[in-house]
Amino acid sequence: MSDIKRLLDSISKQEDRLRSTQFVAPCVRGGLVKAKVAGLVYTFTPDPRDFEGWGVFLPVDEKIAGVVEEADLHLITEYLKLLKPVRLRLARPLHRKTWLAYPVNESDARQRWGAPRPVMVHLVEAAADFEQITARWDGAAFWFEELDRRADPEIAEWMRKALRDTTPFDQLNFKGITPEMRTAYFLSTQPLDQVKPARRPNKAKEFNPVTEQQRDERRLEDALRRAGASLSQFHERGDYWIVEWTTSEGELHTSAIARSDLTVISAGICLSGRDRDFDLQSLVGVVEQRW
Repeated sequence: MSDIKRLLDSISKQEDRLRSTQFVAPCVRGGLVKAKVAGLVYTFTPDPRDFEGWGVFLPVDEKIAGVVEEADLHLITEYLKLLKPVRLRLARPLHRKTWLAYPVNESDARQRWGAPRPVMVHLVEAAADFEQITARWDGAAFWFEELDRRADPEIAEWMRKALRDTTPFDQLNFKGITPEMRTAYFLSTQPLDQVKPARRPNKAKEFNPVTEQQRDERRLEDALRRAGASLSQFHERGDYWIVEWTTSEGELHTSAIARSDLTVISAGICLSGRDRDFDLQSLVGVVEQRW
C-alpha cells in the first residue's frame, strides 16, 4: 500500500469517527463551526442555523452539525486553553455579542501580527464599553474569555464618563492614560462605516489615528505637566530627544531625554555626572529647587 493510500485511508477513518463524535466549538449567529481531524479543518453549518454561543455539536453529515447542548464552563475553559491569549480593550458593541476592540499593548500586537489593528471579539458576556478583557485567538477569530482582573476598573469608568461628556479623543486625559486607551476611545466615537476592524490580524498598515509625533509630544507634555513645567518644543535624535522646556517661573532649559523611558541623558545643568539618575519629571524638581 502506498504512503498516499495509507494517508487517505487514515483520514477517511478519522472522518468516519468524527461523524459519531461530539465536539465543542464557538459559534456566532449565522456563522459556521469547525472541527479539526488529522490536521485538517472541517467546517459545518450549525443546526439550528441561528445558534449563537458555545455548543456541543454532533455532525449530521459532511456539511451539517447539530447542536446537542450548550457547552458548560469546564468545556469552554479547556477549549480556550488551546488558543493564544491576548489582552484587548473593548471599544464598542457591533452587533449582539460581537464587540470592536483594540490591543492593550501595541508593541505586543506588533510582534504577533505585524501591526496593531482594531479587531472583532465574539461571544462577549457581561462586559461594558472600555473594559479590559482577555480573549483567545484561533488564527482566524477572537473569542472572549473573561474580564481582565489585573486591569484598573476606574479607567473604563473615566473613559465612559468622557464619552458621555462628548470629550474629543485628542483631549482625553487622566492619570495612567496610554496611547492604546486613546485609540480605543477614538474608535468608540467614529461612525461604524469609517471603522474597519480586522477579522484576522495581518501585515497591513498599522491603524494609528494618533501620529507617532503626536504621541511623543503628549508623552513629554504629560511628564512635564505633572512636575509643573511645560513643553516648548522637541527634536528627535535617534534614541533620544532634544527637549526644550520651561519651568513654572519661565526659565527655559534644554535637555537630552531617552525616548525609551524618559531617562535624562544630559540635563543641560551640572548634576555632577548623575544625569542618568533622573527622568524628565524628577529633573524638573531638581531644577526648580536649584533656582
